[in-house]
Formats: sequence, structure tokens, C-alpha cells
Amino acid sequence: MEKLIAKDLLKIKAVFFRPEEPFTWASGIKSPVYCDNRLTLTAPDVRTDVENGLAKLVKENYPECEVLMGTSTAGIAHAAITGHILGLPMGYVRSGNKDHGRQNQIEGKLEKGQKVVVVEDLISTGGSVIEVVNVLREAGADVLGIVSIFTYGMQKGLDRLAAAEVKNISLTNFDVIAQVAAEENYIKEEDIARLIKFRNNPSDESWIGGNN
Repeated sequence: MEKLIAKDLLKIKAVFFRPEEPFTWASGIKSPVYCDNRLTLTAPDVRTDVENGLAKLVKENYPECEVLMGTSTAGIAHAAITGHILGLPMGYVRSGNKDHGRQNQIEGKLEKGQKVVVVEDLISTGGSVIEVVNVLREAGADVLGIVSIFTYGMQKGLDRLAAAEVKNISLTNFDVIAQVAAEENYIKEEDIARLIKFRNNPSDESWIGGNN
């Protein structure tokens, strides 16, 4: 499944490698990879693979799951479709409380003690998804864990997830996508080491220009 999803994401440029012309993140960090998993929603074949894959991850890793909760906004559609496949209720968690109406941060019905799985599109440093986990826990939910489409496997993210005592299971990851990208000639074989160097320390820009 990891390779299938990797091929899907590369095909539609939801994950797009450009080691020779790095992208600049909002933080200022230069990155050889661009991720937009929202593109999976407009590619029906890929969307089918992704949602069936997420449903499989939930069934295999969190069989006790009672409710899916998407992250706002990227995880909402994936939680809805996966919930439909599994016959489970779903909702989502806003980045903050609404400033009108009932001022909800959690949308959808959630009872205290319900077993919840969070659905996220991608995980880098893990900050935003852990905020969602904390909001759900404060509301009394039993958060079993997270399922996501793609993870970088950055140490900061791994450390944060461990500190929050929550596990994440992803359909694919940075290492697999880098390998598949080389196999299918999206990048050169020698670029893999540069990509992994970026992943291991995003603030170190020595990988730019081919320095290994």
C-alpha cells in the first residue's frame, strides 16, 4: 500500500519533488518537496485508493473506533468519505472556537468516553494534529490515535507525538515516496540522500546544490 499511494501522489503531483529548485515554506525553510494532498479529492481513482486505504488502517489498527474526527480543513473530506466507507459517524475540529452561534470548536456529535480516531492529510512537525488531539481529550474523548495520508517522519514530529502519547499510522511516508520518485524518474537516484538529509534536519540547507 505504501508504494501504491506513493505512486498515486506523485502521479497527480500531490507530492512533488524539486530538489534543484527548492520551495520556500512560510517559516522560511527551503524544501525540496511540495505537498498538497487536497489534490487527491479531484482525482477520483487516487481518491478511491486513499479513502479505502484510510478505512483499512482504521479497521486494522483501531478496531474499537466509534467516531472519526477530521482536522480542519484538510482532513474533513477524508474523514467524511472514510466514515462513509466504514459506516461510522464523523465530525471535525476547528482550529479555534467559532465567534458566533454556539461557538463550537468540535463540530458533530461527540459523547464523553467515545473512542475517536483523528484523520489528517499530512504530518510534518505534528503541532496542528496534536492540538486537535488535545481538544478532543479535553472534551472527554478517548483518542485511540491518528491515521494520515503522508508523513515526513521528521524527528520533531515523532518526538511531539511520543510526548503526547498518541500514535500515527500513515498510508505512505517521505522515505518511500523518495524511493519511488527515483525508481520512476521523477528525481535522480543520487537525490535520495539529499532529500533524506533535508528530512533529518530541515534547517540545514547544505543539501541544496548537491552537497551530501
